[in-house]
Amino acid sequence: MRRLLLAGVVIAAMLVPASASASGPYHPTGPFAPFSDCPLSHSPLLSCIFSESGGGAFTIGKKTVPIVNPVILQGGIESLNEETGNAVFVAAEDGDTLVKTPQPVPGGLLGITAPAWWPKFLRDLFNETINNGFTGVTATVELAAPASSILVNFNNLAGGKGVALGLPTKIKLSNPFLGSNCYIGSNSKPVTFQFTSGTTSPPPPNTPITGKPGELSIEAEGAIINIQGGLLVDNAFAAPGATGCGGLFSFLVDPFVNSIVGVPSPAGTNTASLEGKISLASPAAVKASE
Repeated sequence: MRRLLLAGVVIAAMLVPASASASGPYHPTGPFAPFSDCPLSHSPLLSCIFSESGGGAFTIGKKTVPIVNPVILQGGIESLNEETGNAVFVAAEDGDTLVKTPQPVPGGLLGITAPAWWPKFLRDLFNETINNGFTGVTATVELAAPASSILVNFNNLAGGKGVALGLPTKIKLSNPFLGSNCYIGSNSKPVTFQFTSGTTSPPPPNTPITGKPGELSIEAEGAIINIQGGLLVDNAFAAPGATGCGGLFSFLVDPFVNSIVGVPSPAGTNTASLEGKISLASPAAVKASE
């Protein structure tokens, strides 16, 4: 499977000579429609990539957030080392490489009251917000570094061993009271996922969990390679405390959020999983489908 996957990436890229003068926006059609944000203007480009995860979950500290809205990772592959399987990732054409998709946090802030040690005006503001029904919280995973920092290894993905997908991220918590800059993780202190399709090696107290590589299929006369039905897992990452919550009052609200979520949480106490489909396509075939 590993050899077929790597060979397919190279063959798909060679099907039609890529155009160095290509420029967006693009409107691919048919089976190539998901690759509308492929960086076709980037030369050289070996392959377009589109990953959609419609299942899985993230558990950080005391909160588990299931994936109910598809998480999309898209862009391109500039080069591929056939010996190691490492690929050089290129950002999506419009920069929306890891699409910002809010996931509802089960329970939100329901049933939580402001700490007694907060100033009265802040307690009143928080409790009034909650009483008015604004208890919902969403969590959005965002990239915390350039797209080139994304690690993709096709050998490890197909072989079920080692890191298949590495993502430096920060997680935005959104709620009317928390403001617009409430994050777990940051560009300088990211939550770094090291997903594997094999078995994890977490520190205690977590125990190993096992993913699966998925099944390989070909479509569009070999111009698209799909890997679906796979499971990527990681339970060895750490998560820092929250920052920026509550705007000017973050020095009071951040500790409150930390107590609710259970962060900082060290490596070995968190878990993440992704279930979905990864697709690779010939850049020239994507362009030709417009």
